Amino acid sequence: MTRYDLYAIGNALVDSEYKVTDAQLQAMGVDKSHMTLIDADRAAELQRHLHGIETHRSGGGSAGNTVVALAQLGGKAFYSCRVADDELGAFYIQDLAANGVATNLTQNPPQAGVTGSCTVLITPDAERSMSTFLGATAALDATALQPQDIESARVYYMEGYLASSPTGLQAALKGRQIALDAGVKLATTLSDVSMIRFCRDGLTAIIGDRLDYLFCNEEEAQVWCGTQDLAAIYEQVGKLAGTVCLTRGPQGCVVIEDSSHTVVPTDKVTAVDTNGAGDMFAGAFLYGITQGHSHLEAARLANRAAGELVSRYGNRMPQDAMDAIKATFLKQSAG
Repeated sequence: MTRYDLYAIGNALVDSEYKVTDAQLQAMGVDKSHMTLIDADRAAELQRHLHGIETHRSGGGSAGNTVVALAQLGGKAFYSCRVADDELGAFYIQDLAANGVATNLTQNPPQAGVTGSCTVLITPDAERSMSTFLGATAALDATALQPQDIESARVYYMEGYLASSPTGLQAALKGRQIALDAGVKLATTLSDVSMIRFCRDGLTAIIGDRLDYLFCNEEEAQVWCGTQDLAAIYEQVGKLAGTVCLTRGPQGCVVIEDSSHTVVPTDKVTAVDTNGAGDMFAGAFLYGITQGHSHLEAARLANRAAGELVSRYGNRMPQDAMDAIKATFLKQSAG
C-alpha cells in the first residue's frame, strides 16, 4: 500500500536570505551563483558583514524545498533529515509540520548541537550565492531512515549535496538499496557544480547503474559532461536515468528519454531571485508524475512553478500561489 508519493533524504538547513550588491558579494569573498561549504567561523564572519541588512528566514535545504513543493501541491511526502535541539531546529520541525510533510524528526528527537544554516545572497541579476554551514546535518546517518516508509513510497529522492558527507552518502545509499529492493523509483539531482567538481565519486554512487529520474541545470550538465555541445550532453546524461530533466532557465527545460529529447518551453517572467528554483522544479515534476500525469505535462507544471518562484523573493511559495498554479494545471490537463 502506497503511503507517500515521495520519500526524500537530505540536509536540513534554515535559509537566511539577503539582498546584496555585486560589490558586497565580492567584498565578502563569496563565489557567485554557486554553493560553498563553510565552517562556523566563516558563518560568523559573513554575519558580521551582513549586520544591519534586512533578512528573510525560511526552512530550506534542497530536498527540503522539494518535499514542501510537492506537499503544497497536494502530494504526500516524507523527509529524513537531522537538526539540533536548538531554536533553529524547532523552527525547522515546525516548518515541515506546517507544510504537511512527515519526518523522522518526530521519532528521532534532536540532540544537542547547532542546526545547519545557509546564508543566501541575492544580487540584482537574481542570482543566488549560497554559503552553507552544515552544523548538525553533517552527522546525518542511516538512523534517520524509516525503511517501511521508503518501501511504501512511489519515489525515493536523494539530495545530491549528500555526496559531500560520508555518513549522509552512506545513509542515502542504504535507502537507495531499500527502495530498489521494494521496486520504488529512484531520483536525484546533481545539485551544484561544486558537487560535481569535488564530490563526483559520491554522485556517481548515488546514480549507480541507473536512476529513474535525474534533475540538473544546463551548467551542471556541461560540467558533468565536460562539453557545452547540447547534442553530446543529451547523449551522455541520457544514459544516467530513464528520464532526465535538464533545466535551462528562461528557455524552459529539456526532457531526455532514451535517445530522444523534447524541449518544453516556459512562460517569460521577470526573475528577481533564483534561490530554490531547481528544487521547486523537481518537487512539481515529481508531483505531476506521481499523480498520473505524463512526463511532458509534469515538466510544464514544473516550469510554471519554478517560473513563479523566481519572480518572487524567497525559496518557498505562498500556499495560495501554489493552489492557483495547480488549478490552472489541472484545467489545462483536462483539456
